[in-house]
Amino acid sequence: MKKLLCPLACFVVLLSLSGCGGVSGGISAGNNPPPSPSPTPTPVVTATLQNSVNHIIILAQENRSFDHYFGHLMQYWQKNGYSQATNGTTLDGTPDNASNVGDPPAGGGPAPTITAFALNTMCVENPSPSWNESHVDFNKHDSLSTVYMGDGFAQTAGHEGPVNDVIGARVMGYYTGDNLNYYYFMASNFATSDRWFSPALSRTQINRQYMLSGTSQGHAYPITPGNPQLTAKTIMQTLDENNVTWKDYVHPLQGTTPCTTAQCLLGQSYMAQFNYSSTILKNEPQNVVPVDQFLTDANNGTLPQVVFIEPSSAEGLDEHPADSATGAINIQQGAKFVSSLINGLMKSQSWKDSIFILTWDEGGGFYDHVSPQPMPSPDGIAPQDLRTNPLDICLNADGSINSSPTCNFQYTGYRLPLVVISPFSKKNFVSHTVADYTAILKLIETRFHLPALTARDQAQMDMTEFFDFNAAAWKTPPTPPDQITTGACYLDHLP
Repeated sequence: MKKLLCPLACFVVLLSLSGCGGVSGGISAGNNPPPSPSPTPTPVVTATLQNSVNHIIILAQENRSFDHYFGHLMQYWQKNGYSQATNGTTLDGTPDNASNVGDPPAGGGPAPTITAFALNTMCVENPSPSWNESHVDFNKHDSLSTVYMGDGFAQTAGHEGPVNDVIGARVMGYYTGDNLNYYYFMASNFATSDRWFSPALSRTQINRQYMLSGTSQGHAYPITPGNPQLTAKTIMQTLDENNVTWKDYVHPLQGTTPCTTAQCLLGQSYMAQFNYSSTILKNEPQNVVPVDQFLTDANNGTLPQVVFIEPSSAEGLDEHPADSATGAINIQQGAKFVSSLINGLMKSQSWKDSIFILTWDEGGGFYDHVSPQPMPSPDGIAPQDLRTNPLDICLNADGSINSSPTCNFQYTGYRLPLVVISPFSKKNFVSHTVADYTAILKLIETRFHLPALTARDQAQMDMTEFFDFNAAAWKTPPTPPDQITTGACYLDHLP
């Protein structure tokens, strides 16, 4: 048999190479170290709502519809070169031919047709958004129908008893970026929606009950003095039960006797509609503070996890249309007040992990061309306080409640403006997902792992579609324009 030769180098260099002359791996490697293992890759942490956001801030101003305030956003984009004008993003704004037929003039003659028009005055008389009026606005010829016509706005406004606008023309007026330059800039740079609704076909108090508890417990009208507060569980109670911090920031009523105590401030808060307010006063009065404390807390990094900011109604900064007893209210002054809060937040150390939700509490009786939407009843409670003298629009002749969904809290109210402001807001984003603003409750519940309050907030989107938590497109916020305050303010004529 032929003898196999294996050179010495084979043993030195290829110590245990079994293919060298049949040598197996039994030869020691001596002092040579084993090869270093590959480093373990650093795990990638995906940014989420839960690990990105520590403060959710809510401010709802008063009584303005989407078409009335934001119906001309697309024209603003085109004028100012925003990407929506070129990338196909659309927004369902006011049609050029939107119109209502008003009431006939007092001196006789045909009822006028009022086509949507731009308002020059920053102050208008108040239309009524109450229960009956909201149903007539929906369809004035069949106000219990679910077929939306949107043809009753001018008629109900004309019946409101205004000093000047007796045909109700003001409801067809709208504002643009030339008037509300701050809001238009913020809605265009951050995120908005054209399918964002108030929760109920009624007025402020009812809708704000939904904002805090997901229901009005059958109230179609405000709670009158002397009647019981709502017993519904509020989001504040759920936050307390789960050790989530919160505060309510309230304007302290400037004057000879400023309102600064928790009891006085809570009296101005919509939280006072609920019996849980007595628990707040007893156990945590420190949670109800003057609004000036908001920017102090934002700058100090001491904002709570959930923030409610009450509109400054008594000071005329809530943008509510003018009631005859209160005098003219200028929307530009209200927008400037709101801008001071948002701009202060954007400059503070709290900006990096905050969401600021700016919306309005209900449409205020101003026209909107998009129908309110079907929604589940929050708790199956039918209206408890419909009026019999005169007979409420939702009562049958025998006093029973009409079965129409619009009479049983199974429809939203009207569309509202919305701006979602955060480092994580998608740039120039428009949501088309139908939601009422109990979606804010759903956002809070999702972020802090809380149960739903009612079937209504449970049915909403959680609002995460407004954000990209991995991109943080507005980590460095934009520089918005100063809100102009030079617009005319008068009530005695239009436009």
